[in-house]
Amino acid sequence: QVQLAESGGGSVQAGGSLTLRCDVSRYVNFLAWFRQAPGRDREGVAAIKVGSGVIEYADSVKGRFTIAKDTNKNTLYLQMNNLKPDDTAKYYCAASTWGVGVGQSLRDSRYNYWGQGTQVTVSS
Repeated sequence: QVQLAESGGGSVQAGGSLTLRCDVSRYVNFLAWFRQAPGRDREGVAAIKVGSGVIEYADSVKGRFTIAKDTNKNTLYLQMNNLKPDDTAKYYCAASTWGVGVGQSLRDSRYNYWGQGTQVTVSS
């Protein structure tokens, strides 16, 4: 079993920054951030293969968001800069103990553990 707990969401104006945090109950090699806005499908935002450090970002956040894993703690971060109203969503931390193949890291079907989510609201 893996427990995940997100924190750090909030309300900011466009152009602002937020850092999300996910506390993971044990080491997992595949971790990711997803988001879901009302009326939209869940979207993969950023993913990391912890052992190798391989990272993938959705095109919509490249250059603005940074995913990072604290090597001493089971903590995952998402640094979000230059936030836009379109970034408004509930953000979820996810972990996969199934393994994630090449090109699959932003597919929610590959993740079997999820946190409760944290809301991010960006106003224009």
